[in-house]
Amino acid sequence: MSSRCPAIRPRGPVPERSARDVARRVLTRVERGGAWATLALDAELDRSGLEDRDRRLVAELVYGVLRHRSRIDRALAAHADLRRTPPQVLLALRLAAYQLLLLDRVPAHAAVDDAVSAARAAGGAKLAGFTNAVLRKLATAGEPPLPAAGRARLEIEYSLPSWILDELAAALGDAELAAAAEGLSRPAALSVRANLRRVSRDEVLAMLEADGATVETSDHAPAGLLVTGLGDPEASPSFRSGMWTVQDIGAQLVGEQAAPGPGARVLDGCAGVGGKSTHLIELGAGAVDAADTSAQKLALCAATARRLGDNGIRTVACDLLDPAAPLADAYDLVVLDAPCTGLGVLRRHPEAKWRLRPEDVDRMADLQAKLLDAMAARVAPGGVFVYSVCTFTRREGPEQITSFLARHPELTLDGELVTTWPHRHRADAFFIARMIRRST
Repeated sequence: MSSRCPAIRPRGPVPERSARDVARRVLTRVERGGAWATLALDAELDRSGLEDRDRRLVAELVYGVLRHRSRIDRALAAHADLRRTPPQVLLALRLAAYQLLLLDRVPAHAAVDDAVSAARAAGGAKLAGFTNAVLRKLATAGEPPLPAAGRARLEIEYSLPSWILDELAAALGDAELAAAAEGLSRPAALSVRANLRRVSRDEVLAMLEADGATVETSDHAPAGLLVTGLGDPEASPSFRSGMWTVQDIGAQLVGEQAAPGPGARVLDGCAGVGGKSTHLIELGAGAVDAADTSAQKLALCAATARRLGDNGIRTVACDLLDPAAPLADAYDLVVLDAPCTGLGVLRRHPEAKWRLRPEDVDRMADLQAKLLDAMAARVAPGGVFVYSVCTFTRREGPEQITSFLARHPELTLDGELVTTWPHRHRADAFFIARMIRRST
């Protein structure tokens, strides 16, 4: 097609088969190309021309398969040797099995017929017959019984690798293990932060309800709201006019714990797209240096700050481990939201369950320790240092802080360590430590 010829979008509802085709393309990019689901989904939906109903179906199928992949594979393995199944056929089987086993509004014949067609396109009549036979058996037999109780059941029921369950148990104990596993596997509501410098939280709630969304206030974050049924946030007039932004409740508590003093000079290390930088300005910081290695993320940070009207943010693309980075020697407040395994955001990025390995914990903890040491040198006497990670491993959380404080007696812990959990706070799992540097 010529670049001058606009794409012709179909009129009326797009057949569900097209939605399933898009879901398979997304899953192929995620599982075979290493893409992140959010980015791959957005890209494929943008070019799909699907109506809203079918776009929602695509998202449901993609995230459903990623959340429940090992449970789905266990059910399929009762009727097929998955190790010998071609990747594209296995993907079609997973997509259909999710619909057969875990969705109640999809006709079985629609899921089976679609998978058979996809298998035929991938490998011909023989693979189409194989796919048909496997799915017909699955539709008749259903899912094999789950183990009665214990970690063996949780591992299958919530498709959580055993080492992740071990980390959960180490962080919370066995009494909360089932609730925590379920919370990490449940789809997350859209979490937003009202821009309290411009509008009240109740006013934002009313704006979102006027857009047709269902909205609840957070019991844990003063500016936080939990939203369902909104659709694309960027389509909301109140979003575009800077009344609110998207930020998880746990991430909002990082800013609340930092509590910058009026006019404080702040360094936001590993600032990313600027959720914490803008929050710190809204909480009273005078100036924020938003530092990150990614210039692309910092461009998004600057755009978000303009939308929210949050003046005072300077973006700095640099390596925080470089002593010559173009940063001030000392700040009233340093916030380090460090790179981590990201186990706390599995609700939003379930594909990480299948990519991470136990050795990644030590690898990330080593990097965090180097960043902590580098950033500690930039905390002014009497200043505050806040460390946070969106994960729940003890190596990256409490054990990391214990080791850090042993190396840096000039810093002391201020208050209790803070953790958030999906099952307790309807937030991602965050770990937050607030420390103070001695004045002399």
